[in-house]
Amino acid sequence: MAVSTPVCDFGALAPDFSLPDTDGRIVTLADVRGPRGTLVMFICNHCPYVQAVLERILRDARDLRAAGVGVVAISSNDIAAYPEDGPDRMHEEARRHGFTFPYLYDESQQVARAYGAACTPDFFGYNASGELHYRGRLDASGRAPAAPDAPRELYRAMLQIAQTGQGPRDQVPSMGCSIKWKDA
Repeated sequence: MAVSTPVCDFGALAPDFSLPDTDGRIVTLADVRGPRGTLVMFICNHCPYVQAVLERILRDARDLRAAGVGVVAISSNDIAAYPEDGPDRMHEEARRHGFTFPYLYDESQQVARAYGAACTPDFFGYNASGELHYRGRLDASGRAPAAPDAPRELYRAMLQIAQTGQGPRDQVPSMGCSIKWKDA
């Protein structure tokens, strides 16, 4: 089911985390924080919304890292219900696509809850002080990629944050598959 993200809570601090990457190494927020900002993405392997924009995510992550923005992706889905989102498959996905950023597994789903993640993909853009300034979409893509010349909304917002410490006030929510929460 498609879900949209809530409006950006400007100034909210990035919750800390300590999660394993696809090689089993523990990665923290401090490890991925960039000198000019940090992008925290909630993605997963099976979501058609993520798959539709994965190459664009990789392009933007590469370009943002060159601009001093740290990038990390987190998968928080319940792997009992969605085994294709488990750590072994995450490792394969990261290797196959050449991820240049850590891809972390949030087994307890506590990190997704702390961030208020709603869907995949869900993007959280922080300034150098760790304050939230972007909670919008990558671009106009949905279950299918937008036109190749679609404005790079996430990329432009993160560059603005890196340069000024402030994000754009007008943001279009991200939309994607809901986070697959474990049964209570």
